Amino acid sequence: MKNILICAAFLILSGSVSSQVLKGKKLDSYSGFFDFYYEEAQDKIYLYVKDLDQEFLYVNSLASGVGNNDLGLDRGQLGNRRVVSFKKAGNKLLLVQPNLNYRALTDNELERKSIEQAFAKSVIFGFKILESNEKGHLIDLTSFLMQDAHGVASRLKRSKEGTYKIDISKSALSLDRTKAFPENVEFEALLTFKGQPTGTKLRSVTPTASLVTVNQHHSFVKLPDSNYKPREFDVRSGAISISYMDYATPVQEQIRKRYIVRHRLEKKDPTAAVSEAVEPIIYYLDPGTPEPVRSALLEGGSWWNQAYEAAGYKDAFQIKMLPADADPLDCRYNVIQWVHRSTRGWSYGASVVDPRTGEIIKGHVSLGSLRIRQDFMIAQALMNQPFASSDDNYKPMLDMALARIRQLSAHEIGHTLGFTHNFAASTNDKASVMDYPHPTIELANNRIDFSQAYDTGIGEWDKVTVAYSYSDFGDTENEKARLNAILDEAYDSGMRFITDSDA
Repeated sequence: MKNILICAAFLILSGSVSSQVLKGKKLDSYSGFFDFYYEEAQDKIYLYVKDLDQEFLYVNSLASGVGNNDLGLDRGQLGNRRVVSFKKAGNKLLLVQPNLNYRALTDNELERKSIEQAFAKSVIFGFKILESNEKGHLIDLTSFLMQDAHGVASRLKRSKEGTYKIDISKSALSLDRTKAFPENVEFEALLTFKGQPTGTKLRSVTPTASLVTVNQHHSFVKLPDSNYKPREFDVRSGAISISYMDYATPVQEQIRKRYIVRHRLEKKDPTAAVSEAVEPIIYYLDPGTPEPVRSALLEGGSWWNQAYEAAGYKDAFQIKMLPADADPLDCRYNVIQWVHRSTRGWSYGASVVDPRTGEIIKGHVSLGSLRIRQDFMIAQALMNQPFASSDDNYKPMLDMALARIRQLSAHEIGHTLGFTHNFAASTNDKASVMDYPHPTIELANNRIDFSQAYDTGIGEWDKVTVAYSYSDFGDTENEKARLNAILDEAYDSGMRFITDSDA
């Protein structure tokens, strides 16, 4: 919510707030998870911090990229995801990141404190308190937002493209993507990096290589409530995991705890064989994606609903177009983003995860736009006389390329649902979209047939991983035995699983 106001003796946002610092300033006000104000005259953002020691998630990302695959600075790229809190120290507020790799999950406060004091924490930033009143502690957030949080300069230096630093005279806050919502606030800054280019990659994608301008995004996100139930990791499951050391663990038990990464998904009726979800998992496709790629991505991604149906859910996984007024970096949206680069590059699936529990807060898929052109060229090279007399013969080649794009959509979404690769699936009759599929091309009547190049629909292994990660048993009394039964049945049927660490 945004309003425009002029601060006189009192600043009105929700009730009267006395502010000597903001008195007389022309401000835009934003009300949400944090209340903040923008002063155009100084290009500053002032933030009120009311709840000290309240943990929240801080996520930085790259809203606009550089465009070279080898530099790895893509539009929509997620950066660090950290649990942080504001703590008061003298006349400062410190933004502190606790060390969640080492914990003591116990009611004994002194035991918990002994672990906190044994391992280092990180102070991410320090802010001078401008004033304190009934709204909280007022700080100037501007310098925090104008820093190179995503590490663009260090990435350019490591890539031997030159030494760059932010030119503040050519940088500014970006208000069109600075917003406030009840459970998250979003900030963005346009940053210009100045330096002497020493490589060729940056020159190839920048109009003036000594000045590189990108947008960096910052999100403050409310952490989920405590009703989520973490699920134990099993190395056979095909799930991605988090881990930490719990020093309050009894001596006879394993001190390292591992839990799977997954979205929160619950049946409306856990006793029903098939039930709608309390909150379905919804992914949104970048509206900048053109046809026919758009339809292929929607179709391929929607295959995952077959696996959730097999696990007892009705319409629990959905894909829609991203609303025109939505920001793809807004942590409320799971997003499939169409990313352009100067050369063909990787597609990948990333997630914003609550590191305390493994709950996925946001899935973010980045798909390289040149991939379909590469697949088309592969088909073109394989096909008999692809353009013998005219360009009318492109349809079978395009069909093959689009079939690969459907697979790509399902594969990368799978990572953001919490699933790792299964490189053995091809030996189980293409049992998983989480494999890297090679096209099956047939020779018929002395001609090449692409019609069976790639499988359609979700694989049998994918149903196993969804069942393990997302089955809702209604209670946890027999959960471990029932999860073991899912995996035992899969392996007894001949299913095989090999992931990156074993390949």
